[in-house]
Amino acid sequence: MTQTIVVLGGAYAGVGVAHRLLKYTKPQVKDLKVILVSKNSHFYWNLASVRAIVPGLLKEEQYAQPIEKGFAKYPADAFEFIVGSAEGVDIADKTVKIATKDGERVLNYDHLVLATGTRAVNETVPWKSNGTYEETAVVMTQIQNRVKTAKHIVVAGAGSTGVEVAAELAFEYGKDKEVILLSGDDEVLSGDSLASNVTAELKKLGVQVRKSARVVDSHAIGDDKTEVVLQSGEKIVTDLYLPTMGMAPNTEYLPANLLTDKKFVDIDEFYQVKNAKNVWAAGDIVWKPRGSFVLSDKQAAGVAKNIDLVLKGKAPVPVKTLPMDVLMVATGRSRGAGRMGPVKVFSIMVYMIKGKTLGIQSLPGYVDGSAF
Repeated sequence: MTQTIVVLGGAYAGVGVAHRLLKYTKPQVKDLKVILVSKNSHFYWNLASVRAIVPGLLKEEQYAQPIEKGFAKYPADAFEFIVGSAEGVDIADKTVKIATKDGERVLNYDHLVLATGTRAVNETVPWKSNGTYEETAVVMTQIQNRVKTAKHIVVAGAGSTGVEVAAELAFEYGKDKEVILLSGDDEVLSGDSLASNVTAELKKLGVQVRKSARVVDSHAIGDDKTEVVLQSGEKIVTDLYLPTMGMAPNTEYLPANLLTDKKFVDIDEFYQVKNAKNVWAAGDIVWKPRGSFVLSDKQAAGVAKNIDLVLKGKAPVPVKTLPMDVLMVATGRSRGAGRMGPVKVFSIMVYMIKGKTLGIQSLPGYVDGSAF
């Protein structure tokens, strides 16, 4: 009898779980079938989006590649790829309702993996794959065109994404463009121990860092200007406004009793979803302890292992991720700031680990499974 694993989400965690099950579990569990559902036909390496907005630095195929062809090596009866979005989950009936361009489909599952991640609240920026591949490509092209002509750019939100966006722009254009980074808090990175290091790096690049400058509104002025309104009442008119704050979990399709008070998926130490049988979750959708590429990969590996164990009649084991909190922030294409737990990491090391390529060399391996 076929054991069907439905994986929702075609990014780091979802693709990672699907490949691992097909590579390592399928040879022992002969009747295994994996169905991967993704609203995006392409794997979008969003880590590189902060650099991709600068025209001419990256080709599209360096940060977006078709998902389906990466699974072509597996038996046809063992894998199915569906471009669509989850509209509902029935835990009792073990079904998932999927919306596709050809209409609605209802999938039956034996195990369900939730890996639909998070989205940017503002859909005009490309930090997350908010829509289809085609929609994301349009957003990226529009931003690149605006970056090219803008002389004054405001980046709002001084978390990792905002810092990296401001740094990439300033590194590329220097004094040719005025780049302002607005932090709603007293320090960048919400006051993390790296805040002073990052602020110093940004100032070296010529970024104007404005602290305690929280954005409360923005609106277009004509066709090529935006007015940004701060909590203080100050108004800034800019050629290009790039908001980076605000991420929301993609969990609207799930029953409320599966979610935390912040609408992320509620899981136990095995990354099983609480209040549901044979339902698992990994990646930014669980936000444990926060969203992270490295954490998503570790969680995906743990979920795949536990599904493998359960299918073989064994008990799942606690998922181990990282022994410490790691944060690395690229500040342009030559430096960075980072820490492993409380220990600071040399700038050159952050550059080599993250800033040099933003991981795009790993994209082909994620798509075809050779990275796992």
